[in-house]
Amino acid sequence: MKGTHSIIKTSSKLTTFSLCQNNMFGTLSQEIEVPVAANEVWKIYGTIQLANIVVKHLPNIVHRVDILEGDGGVGSILKVTFPPGTPLLTSHKEKFVVVDDVKRVKIAQVVEGGLLDLGFTLYKVKFEVIEKDKDTCITKATIEYEVKEEAIANVSFVSIQPFVDIMNLVAKCVTHGTNSQSSA
Repeated sequence: MKGTHSIIKTSSKLTTFSLCQNNMFGTLSQEIEVPVAANEVWKIYGTIQLANIVVKHLPNIVHRVDILEGDGGVGSILKVTFPPGTPLLTSHKEKFVVVDDVKRVKIAQVVEGGLLDLGFTLYKVKFEVIEKDKDTCITKATIEYEVKEEAIANVSFVSIQPFVDIMNLVAKCVTHGTNSQSSA
C-alpha cells in the first residue's frame, strides 16, 4: 500500500445510447484511480464482501442483500432490497453472470423485479479492477441497459452515481484498512 491515501477521480465518464428494434440501449461508465494494488482491491470486488460492505456503510443505496443461491461466484443469485422510500423500486434479484478472478471482472444482471418491472429488458452492472502499476489500479463501473420504447421515460432512473459511491467506499476501505465485514 502506498503512503498516500488520496483517491483520484478520473474524468472519463461515458454515456452512449442507441435505438434498435423499438428498444433503447445505453451504457454509463465511470472509473476512479485507487492507490492500492489491483489484487488487493479485487479481494473485495471479487467476493460477496462487496455486498456486505455496501449494506453496512451505504444503507442509503442498499438496505439488505440476501444470498438466495450460490456462494458469490458465477450463478449466484442475490435479492437486493433498496432503502424504504426509494421511488418505484423496492427490490430486485440479480445473478452473477461473470466473476473472473484473472481479468478481475464481475458482472451482475438483474433477472427479476426492479427496473425490469419498469419496462427494461436488460440491466446489468460490470465492475472491473484494472492494474495501472504494482501499487495502483483503476476501478471501473459500467451499467448496460435496454428499455422498451414505450418505457423510455424510465431511463431517468438509471444512474451511475450509486456505483461511483460504492467505488469510492471500497477505495476508502482499502486505503484506510476499514474493509470490515458484516453479515448480509
